[in-house]
Amino acid sequence: MKGNTGVDELHGRRAAVAALGHELRVLVDAAVRTGAPDETLRRAAEEARLLAERLSVRCRTRAELPSVDRPWTGPRMYSPVSGAGSPVAPPVRMEAVDHGFVGTCTLGLAHEGPPGYVHGGVSAMLLDELMGRACTSVGPSAMTVGLELRYRRPVPLETPLRLVAVVTGVEGRKRIVHGSIAASAEPDVALVEAEGTFLVLRPDQESALFAGVRPVE
Repeated sequence: MKGNTGVDELHGRRAAVAALGHELRVLVDAAVRTGAPDETLRRAAEEARLLAERLSVRCRTRAELPSVDRPWTGPRMYSPVSGAGSPVAPPVRMEAVDHGFVGTCTLGLAHEGPPGYVHGGVSAMLLDELMGRACTSVGPSAMTVGLELRYRRPVPLETPLRLVAVVTGVEGRKRIVHGSIAASAEPDVALVEAEGTFLVLRPDQESALFAGVRPVE
């Protein structure tokens, strides 16, 4: 049993992080929808300030990895796309497929651009992460070096979406990836399409970029 203590603690911590993330997403959604009176908003702002103080007792720095993350082998709990602990993530649920990943999510008013539709930058962010994840289906992780999007139709809010990312080419360290977003009800009608170029870092590049990154102590 003692050998499982670390694993149990990690699972418990992740569950707590996910629970807080869920409630914060509910709060964010309420905040962008509310028509409450001014005084209610002022009281809520003060309560939010006090909550932020409670959560700021111990904060990680930019160079510290979250204790719940395994960035190269496991989940990123605070990813703004797929992180269960992130208050801004939908979050996207991802499933591995041949040479890629499929994701599902529903975006709310916190992700609004044109009235009733998703902000174009949010679509780009979702596809960038999913397409980067797709690279791991054919080898090591890779970083974005180019991303071209075609916005064919507006992406509706509060509508189940299906995202697809597939590696279409491998040239040495370079990965060519195709991505798309569609409504789950019409998966063959692409609303947004993307072509991306991703590059597997050389050991010296990886060391230079992430030299100061360390786990939270």
